[in-house]
Amino acid sequence: MAKIVLCRIDSRLIHGQVVTKWVGQSQANRIAVVSDELDADPFMKSIYLMAAPPNVKVDCYSNQSFAAAWNENQLGEGNVLVLFPNLASVQKAVIDGFNVTGIQVGGLGGGPNRKAVFQNITLDEADVIVLRDLQQRGVNVIFQTIPEDKPQALEDVLKKF
Repeated sequence: MAKIVLCRIDSRLIHGQVVTKWVGQSQANRIAVVSDELDADPFMKSIYLMAAPPNVKVDCYSNQSFAAAWNENQLGEGNVLVLFPNLASVQKAVIDGFNVTGIQVGGLGGGPNRKAVFQNITLDEADVIVLRDLQQRGVNVIFQTIPEDKPQALEDVLKKF
């Protein structure tokens, strides 16, 4: 069975920081992108799949198919970095049976009614509700944009909200 070496929430999914820093730091040889929008868009999916290093296998899943694939051991072998575009997506996967003990919030962009809480990470009221729900489900949540940053605990970040 594949081993999750990092579960990260980052609205940009596969991008420079993920490819140059997090893949190496986590020693991932696979990336699982979980996004309904990306899975439904073959053109954009192909662009994201090409963004990964050549030695890293990338799979893209819808929210619905990911938890089932994980539970049925369809992810195979290797060290997997799981990427979600937002907190609601990871919450849905957890509710659907994705058993993850910790998540890293690494990049949630700005927008209306969003407040910066740590570097480029912004939250809104709905995100806070999801974070509390994940915490109640036993998921440890940290905030960290790059490996060189000190991980920030959920409670410390929520004090800034």
